[in-house]
Amino acid sequence: MRNIVPGLVAGLIFGAGLALSDMTNPARVQAFLDIAGAWDPTLLFVLAAAILPSSVAYLVRGRLDRPLLESRFSIPEARSLDGPLVAGAALFGIGWGLVGLCPGPALAGLVLGAWQPWLFVAAMLGGMALHNLTLSPFTR
Repeated sequence: MRNIVPGLVAGLIFGAGLALSDMTNPARVQAFLDIAGAWDPTLLFVLAAAILPSSVAYLVRGRLDRPLLESRFSIPEARSLDGPLVAGAALFGIGWGLVGLCPGPALAGLVLGAWQPWLFVAAMLGGMALHNLTLSPFTR
């Protein structure tokens, strides 16, 4: 239980930030991606605001031997780009551009009463299940 609470608190703060900044609104995200039309720079400010705490966390991590609540840091060791990574990033970007949602805002949007996040999360879970049934054995 001790390790669940910090993640829950961080998730609640992240979700509240997404809701407060209106990033759970697919139209706002799509307007940000529409650079040739009615461009909305709001997401740019949200992304820029994330740089400060991320930079501080990166600097603090460099000075610690281990995290406060774990025995070691979990940092990916792979540094190369491969086909599955590029394909996954492309699918993510295409989906994000088409529907204006990605997993974080969709999960945060579940509590806001709209039906779109529910459909997105159902499709996301279906895609995860499909991956586990088809591609997952080849990537292990």
